[in-house]
Amino acid sequence: MLAKNQLEKILTEYVTENKEKFYRMAFQYVKNEEQALDIVQDAIIKALTNLHKLKNEEYIKTWFYRILINECLQAIKKNKKENVFNIDEYNISTKDENIAEMIDLYSAIDKLNPKLRTVIVLRFFESMSLEEISQITKVNINTTKSRLYKAIKELKILIRKEN
Repeated sequence: MLAKNQLEKILTEYVTENKEKFYRMAFQYVKNEEQALDIVQDAIIKALTNLHKLKNEEYIKTWFYRILINECLQAIKKNKKENVFNIDEYNISTKDENIAEMIDLYSAIDKLNPKLRTVIVLRFFESMSLEEISQITKVNINTTKSRLYKAIKELKILIRKEN
């Protein structure tokens, strides 16, 4: 087991190297820049406060993502409002077909329930393995797989409806 100051250094380096990923993840949930930054900051504080609970430095990635996702879900519960993708907020022209498809995709992802959204974001936006997602979400690998397949199926339906 590493000393506390060694773990703090490892955590600090990990967070510094991945801060953009963490921000994207939080923004994916709340669709608000300031709120996403607050979530990441809260997750970092919580991680530093609970660093003594990290038993093995090898699990820092899954451990921190679990904290971050929990902070995102708490923020959603606090807001109790729909986080719907609004094209007007981003000044994007829908004339470009690729951009229009991306908007449809993000809009559909926003409509998924948080458990399904988490699996999609971790798998396809953060390129995590099913095993890592399983560890982060604290569910067995079969549940993770079934959530992924269910989310993909729902996304297909939602995207068809929008088109």
